[in-house]
Amino acid sequence: MGLKSPHHSHWMLWGWFVCVLSALICVSAVAAQAQPIATVPALYPAPQSLTLTGPDLKPGRSLLLVKGDKVDAETETLVRTALTTAGVQMVRVVKRLPKRFTGDYAVIGTVNDAEVKAALSVTGGAVPTRPESYLLTTRQQASGALIVLAGADGDGLYYGAQSLKQLIAQGRLPALTISDYPSMPVRGTIEGFYGKPWSMAQRAAHIAFLSGLKANTYIYSPKDDIYARDKWREPYPVETLKDLGGLVAQANRHHVNFVYAVSPGPSICYSDPADLAHIRAKFAALRSVGVRSFYVALDDIEYKKWNCAADEAAFGPSGDVAAAKAQASLLNAVQADLAASGHGELIMVPTEYYDAKVSPYKTALAAALDPRVVIQWTGTDTVPPSISVADARNATKAFGRKTLLWDNYPVNDFGESAGRLLMAPYARREAGLSAELSGIVSNPMNQEVASRPAVMGLVAFAWNDQAYEAERTWRAAARDLAGNDAQVTQALLTFFDTQHLAPTFGNQPWQTQAPRLKAVINRVRDALAGTDMAERRAALSALSQWADDLSAAPDRIRAGVTDKGFVEEAAPWLTATALWGKALRLTVDGLQATDNRTARDRFAAAQALSEEASKLRSIPGATRPERPIKVADGVLDVFINEAPGLVYWPPEGQ
Repeated sequence: MGLKSPHHSHWMLWGWFVCVLSALICVSAVAAQAQPIATVPALYPAPQSLTLTGPDLKPGRSLLLVKGDKVDAETETLVRTALTTAGVQMVRVVKRLPKRFTGDYAVIGTVNDAEVKAALSVTGGAVPTRPESYLLTTRQQASGALIVLAGADGDGLYYGAQSLKQLIAQGRLPALTISDYPSMPVRGTIEGFYGKPWSMAQRAAHIAFLSGLKANTYIYSPKDDIYARDKWREPYPVETLKDLGGLVAQANRHHVNFVYAVSPGPSICYSDPADLAHIRAKFAALRSVGVRSFYVALDDIEYKKWNCAADEAAFGPSGDVAAAKAQASLLNAVQADLAASGHGELIMVPTEYYDAKVSPYKTALAAALDPRVVIQWTGTDTVPPSISVADARNATKAFGRKTLLWDNYPVNDFGESAGRLLMAPYARREAGLSAELSGIVSNPMNQEVASRPAVMGLVAFAWNDQAYEAERTWRAAARDLAGNDAQVTQALLTFFDTQHLAPTFGNQPWQTQAPRLKAVINRVRDALAGTDMAERRAALSALSQWADDLSAAPDRIRAGVTDKGFVEEAAPWLTATALWGKALRLTVDGLQATDNRTARDRFAAAQALSEEASKLRSIPGATRPERPIKVADGVLDVFINEAPGLVYWPPEGQ
């Protein structure tokens, strides 16, 4: 029997060590593969700063909520909803964190709360000081998960709660720090269109929608509210005033400023004390139901002709400069009233609300108007194709103060928009506008829910114009309407593409119609003009899939969109889209046909369906002006008409 040499034992031990080390390396590699890579969550609007600090948190079934003194009920509800979504089943609310507490807990409040200060000293992070700003920090401690939400004020705290809700709705609670604030002080919408005004229920839904995006302004200025424009001197009916008061209360709960606008311009006598008294009485009535912000609209009026002889005696012969002085006189008196009552600034839209050029009217208005009065401006035109920082800077020079941008997108109450929903992304507004504007509000469509994709883009831009991504936000808006269902989201984006055209008052739109569909159609045109049969088959196959998607999109949208208001508003457009999708499919079948007779039959059937779709009209009374429904016009109709000529079929019998 022989003995193992010492060298042999050494190599045996070394081999065992290598095996163990290799196993550990393999286990580590498997563990690394199993550990998901932390991804930055998508928040809308994009925060000013978001930093991941560790792996995701895993809150337990119970959590202690340390609540500051200035946390309102709506903010607390948002936080509780978020925690419930994260799997927390029991939330116990306290004012102070117990000594030697172990477990999961959250601290929410404004930066002056002692418990918030103590929590921030543990987690670190800059204390927010800007108006409406907040700091949100989440981290895993040895004793449990910790969430700290600190607002510079009640608004900032509410916005931080909205971010927390968005984070957890994505199915996770990342360890992160968000330091956030709005780039622009005013963000929201102005219901300022002609045609059927929104209902109170639609306004309430829109205010809730705005609040989820950290918007803070809703201006009530529908052109067809007779008590705000044609009969502005008359008081509101009691029930209407009560309904408006309910809307104001809801806006306040959602941290949205409800601004009431009166439009006296068509008939006002600027020098008549009685008309000033009527405005005061109107504002007093609205103040009695909770309104605290006011607006005088002097747009879309004849300003070179007086409504009363007294104005000529007071301000001289009619003209643009005299009108500016008369308007300033009225507005200054109203501004003084508001300041005396502690209600702050007055907003106005001037008669020359467009372009950025210096004019006698703008110069006279700027010189005479109280500097506290906010002036609205629509951009380089009534419906501007783009707005640059230089444009806004020129407007500041022309009006003598930074302006509040009234952006006429996606409003569809003018001739060039007739028959359309305007659903392209909010685009061609230059980053950096936040330095030259006091804010932006969108003038939406008569269709409230269908306006949301564009409004979401505008609000996201106003919150953080430097980080805004138009296409990404547009897709997020579709996901929101779809309740995060991937198929419904894609169906919406397919439908949005057919309503992509953004018109101006001229012949040249500022966003093109159906760019995605047009690219697929152009590929077919090129393939049919060439000799590559494989490319021809591939191009027609892609268009065939598009046709099927277009045909199926309306039913998917009807069944899957979370807000059925969209289905109701878009009903005739959805019906027309299904018809156009079937017509496109028949057209592709005709192009793929192997004989003349089949091709001719398919093309004829496609023409019949397109003619049927072209006869559909917008919902009577819902949109001004009422016209035939347009779906990818200039793209679909043109292609279906020209398709029979894109291939050569010899006459039958040859």
